[in-house]
Amino acid sequence: MSVPAGAGITGRTPDVPDGADITGRPMNAPAETGIAGRSPDAPVGIGIVGCGAISGQYLATLSTLDGVRLVAVADLDAARAEAVAKAHDGVRALPVPDLLADGAVDVVLILTMPAAHAEVALQAIAAGKDVYLEKPLAATTAEAGAVLAAAAERGVRVGCAPDTVLGTGIQTARRTIDDGLIGRPISATATMMTPGHERWHPNPDFYYVPGGGPLLDMGPYYVTSLVTLLGPVVSVIGAASRTHDSRLIGSGPRQGELIPVSIDTHVTGVLVHASGAVSTMVMSFDAVATVSANIEVHGERGSLIVPDPNHFSGDVKLFRLGGTVWETLPESAGYRNSSRGFGLADMAGTPEGQEPRAGGSLAFHVLEVMESLLRSAGTGQSIPIVSTCLRPEPVPLS
Repeated sequence: MSVPAGAGITGRTPDVPDGADITGRPMNAPAETGIAGRSPDAPVGIGIVGCGAISGQYLATLSTLDGVRLVAVADLDAARAEAVAKAHDGVRALPVPDLLADGAVDVVLILTMPAAHAEVALQAIAAGKDVYLEKPLAATTAEAGAVLAAAAERGVRVGCAPDTVLGTGIQTARRTIDDGLIGRPISATATMMTPGHERWHPNPDFYYVPGGGPLLDMGPYYVTSLVTLLGPVVSVIGAASRTHDSRLIGSGPRQGELIPVSIDTHVTGVLVHASGAVSTMVMSFDAVATVSANIEVHGERGSLIVPDPNHFSGDVKLFRLGGTVWETLPESAGYRNSSRGFGLADMAGTPEGQEPRAGGSLAFHVLEVMESLLRSAGTGQSIPIVSTCLRPEPVPLS
């Protein structure tokens, strides 16, 4: 399978000059958003659907970013939306249909449960809105494909978390690879080990039913990072197991209650990248602890420790061939001091006709990789990955 243009592991853009904004444009330059019909100087209007726990992180970020403005929120629990609106000046609490029809809303930020992602996204797309979703893009690749097809037909854009890969941690690691400091990349490992979220989550049921589990919960951070670092994946093979048939809730009003487990809770897999690199993943809700790095990348001339992909920053460490110590590298790429919502702002500032860095095609590819790993675990066979994506544009230090 040939590597699509831009999917290789070399090449980067120059550093953003001093005085540039989040998109890399000079601060005094007119915005060039991909939202048709808008004044280039007008902030992009954001409407949030879903005001649950994750919304707090987005709300804190959106208020700090130029170029975007929160204008409306909606939730099935109207009181929850009202509470958010009252806490933010100029924000209205609306029913979902009214938010989707509102002319002030340019991008719908979807923070619902994953099972509702596709339904809400399709409604927003039908209303002519760009959409940005919390991970994953949808519950299944079939639903995700319908979202991308509808967006292409309507001429709107789709973005999707995780945007942690746009921070200085993953982006500095990417630049280190692109600059050739480890030579040709050969392999990578990705490791996430925890005894399970029921120890701290008061309602952990959804982690242990289809659509949950360690891979679909945490895998988007790791697979998106591996694609960002090494390019798209062409095939996978996986294996999985389940240690417990029930889990004990450890906190909250349901503490001590047993809940059933209907999925595998330890997943391992091998990802073959179009570049020739091979990545190994272990995602587990069954392990107690680990000293393994979250991600390591190994090349002909060096090895790289990559920070936690669930965070926007962290130390990147390099061990050179013939060296004696791990070097902690200075930040050299990525959005500094970033947080959830930077991917949305990046999409809003992406020129029309260009794929956002945290774009729909990348999110679909990541979802297919994870879905295929789980299918392979059931069959024991290698599964080709049908989709591909461009390796996202690097983020200069900004």
